[in-house]
Amino acid sequence: MVFIYAFLIGGLICAIGQLIQDLFKLTPGHITGIFVMLGTVLDFFNFYDKLIDFAEAGALLPITSFGHSLIHSSMEKAHEIGFLGLSKGMFFTTSDGIVWAIILSVIIGLLFKPKG
Repeated sequence: MVFIYAFLIGGLICAIGQLIQDLFKLTPGHITGIFVMLGTVLDFFNFYDKLIDFAEAGALLPITSFGHSLIHSSMEKAHEIGFLGLSKGMFFTTSDGIVWAIILSVIIGLLFKPKG
């Protein structure tokens, strides 16, 4: 049953993104920014953790999870060390993903020639 929930929630998140892109003629960059912010807002109201408990990978794989990770780790670190923890915590959890995205982007950029 967990697989069905993951498929439905992950698919719903992607379908909402596609609808927003088609209806409002936004670029994928706009959709990415909106969904990162949406994940942050949902975590702020303690909804995203409940969504992860329900759908697991269906909620962890879309880009909304990146916003959730940013704010979640920032708030934890801020409670530990104060105001400076906001920036420290933000990059503590997400730095691995950011580094791998940069490394793979460079490798793919070197291997393939973009079309014009």
